[in-house]
Amino acid sequence: MIHILVVDDDKNTRRFMKAVLEEEQYIVFTASNGVEALDILDTTHIDLVVLDIMMPKMDGYEFTEILRSVQNELPILMVSAKQLPADRKKGFQVGIDDFMTKPVDAEEMVLRIKALLRRAKITSERKIMIGNVVLDEDSLSVTREGETQVLPQKEFQLLFKLLSYPGKIFTRIQLMDEIWGTESDSGWETVTVHVGRLRRRFEGWPEFQIDSVRGLGYKAVKLV
Repeated sequence: MIHILVVDDDKNTRRFMKAVLEEEQYIVFTASNGVEALDILDTTHIDLVVLDIMMPKMDGYEFTEILRSVQNELPILMVSAKQLPADRKKGFQVGIDDFMTKPVDAEEMVLRIKALLRRAKITSERKIMIGNVVLDEDSLSVTREGETQVLPQKEFQLLFKLLSYPGKIFTRIQLMDEIWGTESDSGWETVTVHVGRLRRRFEGWPEFQIDSVRGLGYKAVKLV
């Protein structure tokens, strides 16, 4: 069974999320701040954390920084009423995996959690399989029916990211921040160039494609 920890100082929010997630057959633990959450992690196996930002004693940013400082890669979905781009960006900078704004849509939250859990499994195995295609993160290679292409690191990371979340739209800025880093001097045009290279490499492959979403960015589509 999947164990999920909900961390939020609002009692009603904790009850709502617990009810929604238990309906999906997850085992749910709750905490009202980061200190309580760390205590739970010390004694309980947790597969994913749903985390608020503004909480007493220890907020969501500090909680995330502590986990990442000890190489804990537990998936974290940050959920907050704070909606400024700077708040979202800070969350990703300290190490969260996804961000939602309140009020929370229950169905969307469940879908995002399932995507993060799938991504966590992919990360542990360091491979993605799509039909006859295998992406191997250790060798930066893409193999199909005996044909192997070894990609430059950034190209591979971009493809791996997109195919880890098939159907999810990523903005160019998101992809820049996550793959090239927030301190990179490169512009978002770099993403466009790398997507073009990937499309040429895998043109005609029937298993997947990378689609442009006008005005937004890119998404990978699985065709098998």
